[in-house]
Amino acid sequence: MKIFNDNAASKSRVRVAIFCLYFCMGVCFSSWASRIPDIKTALNLGDAAWGTILLMIPIGQVCGMTLSGLLISRIGSKRIFPIALAGYALSLLAIGISATEYALIISLIIFGFFGNFCNISINTQAVTLEATYKRPIMASFHGGWSLAGLMGASIGLLMSSTHIKPVYHFCIIGLIVFTTLFLNMKYLQTDLKREKSPDDILKKKRNKPETFLYLLGIIAFCGMAAEGAMSDWSGLYMTDVVGTPNHLAPIGLAAYMITMALGRFMIDKSTQKWGARKVVQAGGFLIATGLFLSVAFPTFITTLIAFMIIGFGTAGIVPTIYSIAGQKTRISTSIALTIVSSVSFLGFLMGPPLIGYISSITNLRYSYALIGLFGICIVVLASIVKVFKTK
Repeated sequence: MKIFNDNAASKSRVRVAIFCLYFCMGVCFSSWASRIPDIKTALNLGDAAWGTILLMIPIGQVCGMTLSGLLISRIGSKRIFPIALAGYALSLLAIGISATEYALIISLIIFGFFGNFCNISINTQAVTLEATYKRPIMASFHGGWSLAGLMGASIGLLMSSTHIKPVYHFCIIGLIVFTTLFLNMKYLQTDLKREKSPDDILKKKRNKPETFLYLLGIIAFCGMAAEGAMSDWSGLYMTDVVGTPNHLAPIGLAAYMITMALGRFMIDKSTQKWGARKVVQAGGFLIATGLFLSVAFPTFITTLIAFMIIGFGTAGIVPTIYSIAGQKTRISTSIALTIVSSVSFLGFLMGPPLIGYISSITNLRYSYALIGLFGICIVVLASIVKVFKTK
C-alpha cells in the first residue's frame, strides 16, 4: 500500500507529527509521576495503600485492551488517537482535582483506559511509517516520549518546589497537549495494510496470533516492570530510602528520564549495527546493574548514577519489541501490538503494587532488588526468542 506522495518533506513532516504526539503522551504520564509524592502526602496514604492505588492505572489499561485492538483495526488509529489523547489529558486534570482516595481511584482508571488507546494507536502509526523507511525508527519516537518524561519531571520539580498545586500544574500540561494535538493531528496516516492475494487473505483469516508475540510480551513485561518501578516509586525511593527532601524527590525521575531519552535516540542505529537481540540483552543487563547498585549503595549520588544506568537499560526494550511485533506479524498491526502490550502491561499491573506490598513488610530496597531480577530474565529470554534478527 502506498501511503505517501513521492515527497520527502511530506514523510518528514509526518515523522515530526508522530514524534510530537508521542511527546504529548510522555508529558502527561510524567507529570502525574512527578507529583506522586505530593499527592500521596496530601491524601495521607501508607505504602501498602498507595500500592493498591497504583493498581488503578493498569486496571484502566486492561479495560482499554479489551476494546483498543479491535476498534483500531476496524476504525483506524488515525481516527482513534485524537479522541484518546484528549481523554488522556482531561483525565490527568481529573487526577489533579481528586480530593479523596475514591475520586483518585476513578480518575486513575480513566487515565489508564485512555492511555492504552493512545499507546496502541500511536504505535500503530509508528509501525506504518517505519515500514516506509525500511530501517528502524521506532526508538526515536519512544525517545520523544522519554524526552517529554524529562520535561514533565523537570516541570514537576519546579511546581513541587514552588508549592503549586497539582491541579494548576496539570492545567498547564493540558494546554500544551491540546495545542500540539491541534497542530499535528492532520498528519496522521491510514494504517498499514498488507497487500495479499485472495488465497493469502483466506489463509490469514484462519491464522492465529503467532506464539512469538506472547514471548515478546513477556520480555516487554520485564522491561515495563522496571519502568513502573522508576516512574511510580523513584520519588519515594529518594525520600524514604535515600533521605532526600520531599521537594527534591523528582530529581531521581529526572535523572532516569535523561538517560532513557538519550538512549532511545541511539537505539535505532545500535539495532542496525548489532541487531535487536544484543540491544535487548544489553538493556536487561543494565536494568539489573542499576537496580542492584541502588539497593547496595543508597546514597544520593550513587542512586542518581544507578537510576541513570536503569534509564539506558530500559531505553531499547519496549520500542524494539513493538517494532518486531508490528513488522513480523501476519495479523493486523494493532491486534499484534495489543497482544504484546496486554502481556507487557502486566508489568505495570504487578510491578508497582508488588513493590508497595513488599515495602510495607520490609522496605523499598528489597522491592527494587526483586525488580532487578527481571533484568536478568530479559537477558535470558532474548536468547530464546528466535524472531530476533541477529544482525
